[in-house]
Amino acid sequence: MTGDGIPEEYLDGYARILAAAAATGRRLTRGELDSRRALGERAADAGLGLRALVGAHLAATREHWPAARTVVSTDSVLAAVEQTVDALAEGYERAQRLAVRQEEAARREFIDDLLHGRSNLGMLAERAERFGLRLSYEHAVAVAQGVSGYEEGDAVPREVERALHGRFGDRSILLTTKDERLVCIAPGDQGEVLAFFAKHAYTAVGGGRVVIGRPQPGPGGVVQSYEEALNALDLADRLELDEPVLHAADLLVYPVLTRDRQAMADLVVHTLGPLRQARGGPQPLIDTLAAFFDAGCVAAEAARRLSLSVRALTYRLERIHKLTGANPADPVHRYTLQTAVIGARLLNWPEQPL
Repeated sequence: MTGDGIPEEYLDGYARILAAAAATGRRLTRGELDSRRALGERAADAGLGLRALVGAHLAATREHWPAARTVVSTDSVLAAVEQTVDALAEGYERAQRLAVRQEEAARREFIDDLLHGRSNLGMLAERAERFGLRLSYEHAVAVAQGVSGYEEGDAVPREVERALHGRFGDRSILLTTKDERLVCIAPGDQGEVLAFFAKHAYTAVGGGRVVIGRPQPGPGGVVQSYEEALNALDLADRLELDEPVLHAADLLVYPVLTRDRQAMADLVVHTLGPLRQARGGPQPLIDTLAAFFDAGCVAAEAARRLSLSVRALTYRLERIHKLTGANPADPVHRYTLQTAVIGARLLNWPEQPL
């Protein structure tokens, strides 16, 4: 063992290399370079430090420096030292790159299994601890969808990850990408983490939308919260919701409404079907109803959103009343019309026949 804590085996053959360089002035042979690279790889695999490895070789250089009468050229000896150190470092770095790739592959495989629930939950929980998650606890998942896609290692995920760790440190947070979206997994009792992620992810991706799933318990809780967030993203797109950050819990009514698809389709066709008779088709009147309800049934605000005069909006509402028999201003009729409009958005009617 050297003074740097490096076993003597990692210096094997080095004295002979110095002696040969001193006697002949030659450079290292291919075999000698390969042996130094192999020793560098072994040192990295063994967890030895590169600085200590190089230090041990420099110490050995002083110890085995050839006698003056045997040295053809001092530069040749120094060149041999330089080649040796360079080969050791090359092998060491190659082993580290391989270890990083293997770690990345293991992390990617774990994330895929975690978010799709494809692995045995017991084994998944064991693997999760390696990445800082304890799946026996409650977890929630936030998903950010930007204007473009993102992969692991891209600048945007790195930027958001730096912000998260800078603010919260190590709090069992896992940030990754999946299907070109940013995904953040955090303990269910730390809502401030996902709120912070949502804010920074929305800014980093330049818009888009972020949905935060509900906290779910146990090893299967992560995939449940993740799928809930994905479903909420899809709902938000179909409903054309404007909010940049949404909570899946606030959208639970919509899956309930569409659980019986045939009943919802019947309601849409029965309630809004007569709008097909309108000049220009039913879509402008459906958009009018949507804006009216989104504005809290305030005609002036709905008209502003549609870039119409209040008089033009009132005319459209009267036309809807005449065609459907349902008055948007009547609380009794309003719920039926609003539910039918939501159903039309979710079922993509009238573009998609029911």
